[in-house]
Amino acid sequence: MRRILVIAAHPDDEVLGCGATISKYIRHGATFMVLYVAEGSSCRYSNPICDDSLAAIAARKKQAIAALSLYSIHAYHFADLPCGRLDQHPIIQINQTIEKAIQEFDPDTVFTHSGLDANNDHRIVFRASIMATRPSSNHKVSRLLSYEVLSSSEWAYGEPFAPNVFEEIDERDLSLKWRALSAYESEIKSYPFPRSEVGIRSQALMRGMQAGVKLAEAFCLIREFRV
Repeated sequence: MRRILVIAAHPDDEVLGCGATISKYIRHGATFMVLYVAEGSSCRYSNPICDDSLAAIAARKKQAIAALSLYSIHAYHFADLPCGRLDQHPIIQINQTIEKAIQEFDPDTVFTHSGLDANNDHRIVFRASIMATRPSSNHKVSRLLSYEVLSSSEWAYGEPFAPNVFEEIDERDLSLKWRALSAYESEIKSYPFPRSEVGIRSQALMRGMQAGVKLAEAFCLIREFRV
């Protein structure tokens, strides 16, 4: 049975990046844990510890838990590092946060961010993920993949996300992805904003066309070890 760790810089990245694949794998018996590295809200406030910022952080945590409950995922951890300021945080500490999750959950597969995203927190989490999953005797991670995040990956002009792994999904998976994303009320907007129902479906259709199927999510395989 697969054990899969999803590393998300912010709450909602896990759904945007692989929400339909999570649905598919759970139907096939996989077990998931989600690690949220940063809190995802304080960057919108000049004072990151003001009452409004703290309230927004708490609300987003509740939204994340609600989204995960739709998948029946109960293993998760909020590291609560500062949103939009991961470049001010020693990367070794981010690396250690990821290593701890790997040691405790013991996944065979890890999904993380792309190192090419427009969002700098995403790039830093990718680098830390590479460090934390270096081949060693301390973990059993045999497959590391990066995912794309609408409103970040496609906006990294000049550095396009170029997937080489495609997961065929179906309408059940896509519907659950949208329901889970809808739990993040403050993070979705109407089309043509990418994080919209039209945006989610359009991405799945486009990746499906690339793979020769109706619907798909796409990933970059970073490393895989086969026995």
